[in-house]
Amino acid sequence: MTRFLTRRALLGTALAASAFGGVRVGPARAAVPLRIGTTAGPVAQTLDVAAKLAKAQGQSVEIVEFTDWVTPNEAVATGSLDANLFQHVPFLTSAIKARGYALVPVAPAIILPVGLFSTSVKRLEDVPKGASVAIANDPVNAARGLHLLEKAGLLTLKPGLGDAVTVADVVQNPKGLRILELDAAQLPRVLDDVALAQISFTYLIASGGDPKTALITDGAGDKHYTLSFVARPNNRDDPRLAAFIATYRSPEVKQFLLDRYGGFLEPAW
Repeated sequence: MTRFLTRRALLGTALAASAFGGVRVGPARAAVPLRIGTTAGPVAQTLDVAAKLAKAQGQSVEIVEFTDWVTPNEAVATGSLDANLFQHVPFLTSAIKARGYALVPVAPAIILPVGLFSTSVKRLEDVPKGASVAIANDPVNAARGLHLLEKAGLLTLKPGLGDAVTVADVVQNPKGLRILELDAAQLPRVLDDVALAQISFTYLIASGGDPKTALITDGAGDKHYTLSFVARPNNRDDPRLAAFIATYRSPEVKQFLLDRYGGFLEPAW
């Protein structure tokens, strides 16, 4: 299991005063920190902003960062965390199918794009024949990478497959591209070894990359790829979580998204 990258506790002592859906946090529950898992980078940064706001309102919140896209769901499913925020619903659906998690989406948060990046190619039309192209290796994000390559005009996929499309469904590959499927967290590190790499803005920004250098992106305005808070069915209505989501979906966090990321990350509320 991948170790924690960092852990940050933002602990308050007074009663939680914010409300969501008309439910208030009572004294006993407010004294127990709400634990939210995420991945390092922009999503964690937005959660930190919300956690500081929550602390000022008297709510105890702990943000726990991970280095991968598996452990945050494991931690929620086993009860180590109360909820997480790092994934879109198609990814969650695939994870539930593969691992049998009892997890549910609770509320939408932000839309986080994916892009094609390169250190050797300045224009998509200049991608050389036989070049290596790296995409994510989990099924849903591999499909997302393939659709992005199709959007870039580099290949053609069998139509109608959506999130289920795989490399085997490539029907035209005029440049004879060699498609490599790698762990999403490793993709920023292979840029010097491939012509193109599909990189989530999560890992791009965490590695010091600039979203403006993308040759092409997806996800902008596409609610299909909205990252959502996820919890267990038996705690999806936890008033502490509801209060924190209300704080997260605040004008202050929305302004942070605009000021820090200039529109690359979009609020979905």
